[in-house]
Amino acid sequence: MRTILFAGGVALLVTLLGTRYAIRFLIRRSFGQFIRDDGPTTHHTKRGTPTMGGIVIIIAALLGYAIAHLATWTPPTISGLLVLGLVTSLGLVGFLDDWIKISRARSLGLNSTAKLALQTGIAVVFGALALMFPNERGLTPASPAISFLRDLPWLALPIPLAVIWIVLIISSWSNAANLTDGLDGLAAGAATMVFAAYTIINVWQYNQSCAWGDATAQCYEVRDPLDLAVTSIALAGACFGFLWWNASPAKIFMGDTGSLAIGGALAALSIFTRTELLMLIVAGLFFIITMSVVLQVGWFKVTKGKRLFKMAPLQHHFELLGWQEVTITIRFWIICGMCVAVGVGLFYAEWVVGQ
Repeated sequence: MRTILFAGGVALLVTLLGTRYAIRFLIRRSFGQFIRDDGPTTHHTKRGTPTMGGIVIIIAALLGYAIAHLATWTPPTISGLLVLGLVTSLGLVGFLDDWIKISRARSLGLNSTAKLALQTGIAVVFGALALMFPNERGLTPASPAISFLRDLPWLALPIPLAVIWIVLIISSWSNAANLTDGLDGLAAGAATMVFAAYTIINVWQYNQSCAWGDATAQCYEVRDPLDLAVTSIALAGACFGFLWWNASPAKIFMGDTGSLAIGGALAALSIFTRTELLMLIVAGLFFIITMSVVLQVGWFKVTKGKRLFKMAPLQHHFELLGWQEVTITIRFWIICGMCVAVGVGLFYAEWVVGQ
């Protein structure tokens, strides 16, 4: 438990204090955000706001994890390292995307093909590694089975298909977080709640682990749940501290550097905790916003030019309806909180019913 507290506290302090210096550094070098011309006109005032703040989130999570293990003299686990490796790798893809936007003075970075290729390559490597490194009980960080509240044995996949499934999850969640990062503080606040929820889930899985010898039908076959809790709280603390500077009016944006990293973390945690489909509920806000884009595109094609929403993602629809940005963000946070509560409630209820 001390390791968990250290990780969250260090990550929180790093972003809370360190983001100030990142803002100054980025302003001196004119690393500001470019705004889409076809977006809400209210966003034009944000032009030039420092971006790539996701670098601070990633560094804070890494430092929180590392210092917590050093302070308590506990070794890291392959599960924790793989999660943070995915976070860092996708953050680098986002950084490249942000850098192209800044260096070429435009609102578009990597083209979609290059971005998808890089994400897929990283996801394939992650998926392959996640199905390796069995521990003394034969558990690998990821499982070849599709999971909801735990692995669904009748949905076990061959290893090649399991890797493809993992790639799909990572691609989906990294893009979902990217779409959610459209208003000041929205993605950072929502991610904080989801990561905090997964800290609770991981601690519970650790306390009810099948590894303790008195295995019951309801124990959890999850590798390294306690270290996943350390990883989750480090990410939660990093996002929470960053929110101080990212809340409206934002002094800095996380950029694709942060949103892709956060999406990767969501994907990895769902895979390693055997709660892949439950993440659709816990991170329901991210899912809703992503589906608004899917529905918008589908409706536009089916109706040959008509729009289901004034603009997608969904948060921009409400902006065009006249809602204030702060109002949308707070109401979406409330929705996120309800999704988190329902998801954690389902997770706990399944254990209680099985007793």
